[in-house]
Amino acid sequence: MADAPAPPLQAAEVDGWLGWEIDPIDSADGGQVRGYFSDAGSGEPTWLVVKLGRFGGRLVAVPMRSCAGGGGRVWVAHERSVIRSAPVVDPTCPLLREHELAICEHFGIGEGSGRAAEVYGRPEGAATSLPPSPA
Repeated sequence: MADAPAPPLQAAEVDGWLGWEIDPIDSADGGQVRGYFSDAGSGEPTWLVVKLGRFGGRLVAVPMRSCAGGGGRVWVAHERSVIRSAPVVDPTCPLLREHELAICEHFGIGEGSGRAAEVYGRPEGAATSLPPSPA
C-alpha cells in the first residue's frame, strides 16, 4: 500500500518559517526564508521566497512541495547550485503564468506534473501565485 501524499502546507505554518535558514540537499548554506507565494485560487502556499547572500542578495522562488521545516531550519530537496541559479522573483508582485512555468522548468517540474500541471491550463498572462497580504 502506497503512502498517502502529505497534506499541503498551510499559510500559518509557513509564516513561522520567516527568517529561517534553508538547507539544500547538499549543503547547509542555502539562504534565508523571506516570504512565500500562494496559489491565486486556493490560497495554498506554492513557492518559498529565499534570499541568497548576506548583503543585498537576490530573491528566488523554491517549490514549496520540496520543503520541510522544523527546528528553525527549512530543508529543501534541491542542490545548492540549482537554488542559486533559480529565476529571480519580486515578492511584492504576483507571479504570472509564464514566469511560474519558467520556474517550474528550472526545478525540473514538467508541464504534466505538480505545480506546472496546475498552472499550465490557466490563461496566458494570468496571475497564478500571489504574494502574502501585508499584516
